[in-house]
Amino acid sequence: MRHADIAIAGCGIAGLAAATLLARAGHRVTLYERFETPRPLGSGLMIQPTGMAVLDALDLAQAAVGKGAPVAALLGRNTEGEAVLEAAYADLPLPQAFGLGIHRASLFGLLFDAALGAGAELVTAHEIKGSDWDSAGRTLAFADGSKSRPHDLVIDALGLASPLVPAADGWLPFGALWATVDWPGAPFDPALLEQRYERASRMVGVLPVSAGRAAFFWSLRADRLDDWRRRGMAAFRDEVCTLWPQCEAVMNRLTEPDQLTFARYAHRTTRQPTGERIAHVGDAWHAASPQLGQGANMALLDAFALAKAIDGSDDLTAALRRYEALRSAHVRLYQWLTWTFTPPFQSDAAWPALFRDLLMAPASRVPPGPRLKATLVAGLAGANLARLGLALPDYPALAAAASASASPSTMAARASSVDQS
Repeated sequence: MRHADIAIAGCGIAGLAAATLLARAGHRVTLYERFETPRPLGSGLMIQPTGMAVLDALDLAQAAVGKGAPVAALLGRNTEGEAVLEAAYADLPLPQAFGLGIHRASLFGLLFDAALGAGAELVTAHEIKGSDWDSAGRTLAFADGSKSRPHDLVIDALGLASPLVPAADGWLPFGALWATVDWPGAPFDPALLEQRYERASRMVGVLPVSAGRAAFFWSLRADRLDDWRRRGMAAFRDEVCTLWPQCEAVMNRLTEPDQLTFARYAHRTTRQPTGERIAHVGDAWHAASPQLGQGANMALLDAFALAKAIDGSDDLTAALRRYEALRSAHVRLYQWLTWTFTPPFQSDAAWPALFRDLLMAPASRVPPGPRLKATLVAGLAGANLARLGLALPDYPALAAAASASASPSTMAARASSVDQS
């Protein structure tokens, strides 16, 4: 395609990745952001092999590993100490593969620098309220009543609350409290994402996100947030430590409610991911609960697929059709999987947890269960990376780079986790 004038609404993971790819391809890219200074929202996240493939294509994989924490496996236990969530990357047919725990700010910084370094223009303090299209192109309408210049294409990366898609419900009852804390040390394993469950109504987790840092999260119904604030931090500390006594070291660091941020989740899919000179990416197209840890990875895949479709066509309408074709099947599959797997891990009902503990967990240990679990968690089911023109990164090289920068005690713990898995 000729060099197009492209507007990207939103300065999140999907928007920044798309800006980098398109600017590097020679397009004129303008990022519109409502904040005076763009900043990420949230704490930790997991970069799966699908997301790492995109970061590798952006030449950012090694830098991301340097800022994050390789995770060998996911492990969740119920109140009886039984393992009810197990997924090990060693079960993938990828030597030395791992997930990457990383702070959202670290990933944001890498992508932000890459986008500006590629030549994308950044326009801040412009809150987007809508978009219009006519023969001159597509414009963005801002909260102050002004409009952007006409663009050849608008990419909607405004996330869950995007005003550029039809308003929809789909809010999930549960969200989560998040905080970033210093690494609590033993008995926590720096190579594991660990969780503890009381049925499916209460859950606490710890995710390593860098050397010396971890993301702490606590499942909470949105309608109980005010009650949580009223009860105070002492009661919260007791509740967490009753479920997982080892969290005492974490809770000693969390003394004020303002140290935690509540994240609300929704499960919805925009019916039309593209329109006349507009494409939706990431949560603006498909939002889901974080149970399978796919949000950032799906956003990266959307950005890559859209950039590939644009550069592979000399017609914008055909390019948008190609983008849908590249991503729709994978999006539909993971929207269904996430919807299916959310109740066994976040629900007030008793039966989903019983199903998880008595049937789902034992059955998943029987071959081909372990590889299937790893494939689903890795985001690789139906991803068809070859069709996207993506290749999985050189994990042995990335693992070597990670080990070179890690302490001996951390590497010993990671090696032990891989052996046990």
